[in-house]
Amino acid sequence: MKKYIGRRLLQLIPIILGITFLSFALMQTAAGDAVDALYDNTSGGVSEQIKVEKRAELGLDKPFLVQYFNWLMDAVRGDMGVSYISKKQVFETFISKLPATIYLTLAAILVTVLVSIPLGILAAVKRNQFIDYFIRMMSFIGNSMPSFFISLLLIYVFALKLNILPVIGNSEGWKSIILPTLTLAIAMSSKYTRQVRAAVLEELNKDYVMGARARGIRESVIFYASVLKTAMLTIITLLALSIGSLLGGTAIIESIFMWDGVGKLAVDSITMRDYPMIQAYVIWMALIYVAVNLTTDILYHYLDPRIRILQEE
Repeated sequence: MKKYIGRRLLQLIPIILGITFLSFALMQTAAGDAVDALYDNTSGGVSEQIKVEKRAELGLDKPFLVQYFNWLMDAVRGDMGVSYISKKQVFETFISKLPATIYLTLAAILVTVLVSIPLGILAAVKRNQFIDYFIRMMSFIGNSMPSFFISLLLIYVFALKLNILPVIGNSEGWKSIILPTLTLAIAMSSKYTRQVRAAVLEELNKDYVMGARARGIRESVIFYASVLKTAMLTIITLLALSIGSLLGGTAIIESIFMWDGVGKLAVDSITMRDYPMIQAYVIWMALIYVAVNLTTDILYHYLDPRIRILQEE
C-alpha cells in the first residue's frame, strides 16, 4: 500500500505541471490582459504608454514561455506572486478565503449525507411502494432544477417573503450559511438519493444475499453487515467527487450569496484577468482532486478485500 501511495504522489508532479501550463496558455488567448482590465474602467481612460509601462512592470511584455518559467520557479520556492489587482500576496489572499469555502463544504456535505443516504436506503428497502415513488419523484424534481434557480427560489421564500434568513455575505453568523448550504444540499441530495437507492438495490439482488437468506440469517444482519458495507463504495465515490468540487469553490453559489470563499475569488480574478490568483486557484483545484482521489482509493483498500488483493499483487 505504501508503494501504491508513493506512486500516486509521484504522479502529482506531471499532473500539476500539465495543468498549470495549459491554464497559463489558455489565459494568454483571452482578449486583453490584466492591464486592460485594470485601466479600462477608469474615468477618462489612460494613455497607451502608461499601459505599456505597466505591462513591463508586471512582466507581461515578455514571451509566454518566459512568463510561465518565471512564475513556475517562484511557485516552486513557495512564492505565488502578487495580485495584479489588489497588490497583496496571492498565497495570503487565497488562504484568507479558504476557511469560508471549507465551512460551506462541510455544512453542505453533512446535510447531503443526513438526507440522501437514509432516503436512498429507505427507497431501496420499500421498492415499488408509495414511499419509494414519492422519494424518487422528489429527487427527480430536485435534480432537474439548476442550482442558481434553487438559490433564487430560496432567497425569494426565506429572505424576501418570510424575512427570516439573510441573503448576502457570511457576516451574520450561522444564519448566513443556511441558504447556500440548502442550495448545494438540495441539488446533491436529489442526485445521490437515486444513486444510493440503485447501489443498495444492486447489492440486494446479488446471489450472496439470497444465500444468506436461505441460511436463515436475519435480514438486518445481512443488510448492515454486507449490503450496506459494499454499497458504501459507491457512496464514498460520490461524496469524494462532491468534496473535491465544493472545496474548489462553488463559483455560482458563492457569487449569488456573496459568500467570500475561493469560488467567488476565482470568478473575480477571471473577470479582472488576475493571472497569479488564477494560477493559485488552478493549483489548488489540482491538489484537491488528486488528494481526494488518493483518499478514496485508500478507503477502497480497507472496505473491499478484492481491491486490496489487486493492489498488493
